[in-house]
Amino acid sequence: QVQLVESGGGLVQAGGSLRLSCAASGRSFSSYSMGWLRQAPGKEREFVAAINWAGGYRLYADSVKGRFTISRDNALNTVSLQMNSLKPEDTAVYYCAAKYQAWTSKVSEYEYWGQGTQVTVSS
Repeated sequence: QVQLVESGGGLVQAGGSLRLSCAASGRSFSSYSMGWLRQAPGKEREFVAAINWAGGYRLYADSVKGRFTISRDNALNTVSLQMNSLKPEDTAVYYCAAKYQAWTSKVSEYEYWGQGTQVTVSS
């Protein structure tokens, strides 16, 4: 079991930045690939970014590439998402999620989820 708790959401103007953090507890955090996913009102949950267990490989959705950066600290059991140049279309609930070993961009393959944190970008 892995428990995940996100923090860092809020309201920001377009062009601004936010940093989301996810604290993990439970067993063997470093054995899990981690992801950030988001869900806007009336839309399906979508993939944003993923990082492999060691932190050496990262994957991004095209919509956030060059603006968002995912990172992890296995010593502190945390994963973060630095979001720059935010746009109104980035408004969503952002979720931290974990998948044992192999990383993925498929929402359905994530095994553990946090409760989500709201990000609102005003125009």
